[in-house]
Amino acid sequence: MSRNILLTLAFDGTAYHGWQLQQNADTVQARVNAALSSVLNEPVNVSGCSRTDTGVHAEMFCCNFHTEKAIPAEKLVPALNFYLPQDIAVYSAEEKEADFHARFSCKKKEYVYRICNTPQRDPFWRNRALLYRYPLDEELLAQEAQDFLGTHDFSAFCSSGSAVQNKVRTVEAVSVTREGNLLLFRVSADGFLYNMVRIMVGTLLAVSENKIERGSIPAILAGQNRLLAGATAPPQGLYLSKVFY
Repeated sequence: MSRNILLTLAFDGTAYHGWQLQQNADTVQARVNAALSSVLNEPVNVSGCSRTDTGVHAEMFCCNFHTEKAIPAEKLVPALNFYLPQDIAVYSAEEKEADFHARFSCKKKEYVYRICNTPQRDPFWRNRALLYRYPLDEELLAQEAQDFLGTHDFSAFCSSGSAVQNKVRTVEAVSVTREGNLLLFRVSADGFLYNMVRIMVGTLLAVSENKIERGSIPAILAGQNRLLAGATAPPQGLYLSKVFY
């Protein structure tokens, strides 16, 4: 009897070319597939909740797979962690209904972008936050970010090359907060476009640098033109933070 199992994991994406399988490139999905195949002694290809780019991290990432093997779900966690590298860890495994899919059953996701806002580099945030040496006003950026709230066409915040036709998404919550030298941009939505969060961050940084006028985000959204928004922020500050089902 086929079982559908959901895995919840976390990973430091520094060493990987994103989640998705690629030819001639090391990816998180490839590592999880290999670990599962070793544990179950059969070929396995997991379905992920999202794609992540090279260098992007996940504090919570979900994937599912089908198997007829009888190993209890809870025993998969230590077995998989034995085979996985130290920068990937499985936290839980649970059986789900047959039609559950890690991506298509997802209701919303939350991302966090971390900025290390200090004149000198912090070695402890190397590859895990964007180093930004100039002063940032988190209250100003938090105010500007509120214009992302609601249902909009986010074409201006989607990198070229995306095959997605419908670029309308609903942002449910957004915030910019500071924890010491760390600035955190947090956003949750019913879905995200290719590089959407990184372009949001790049746009806020452009506002801070006076390269984009304050209060311009509604006009950028309405213009639906990628050239109107800011640059795509680097990947190392981005984390998939939560997945909601």
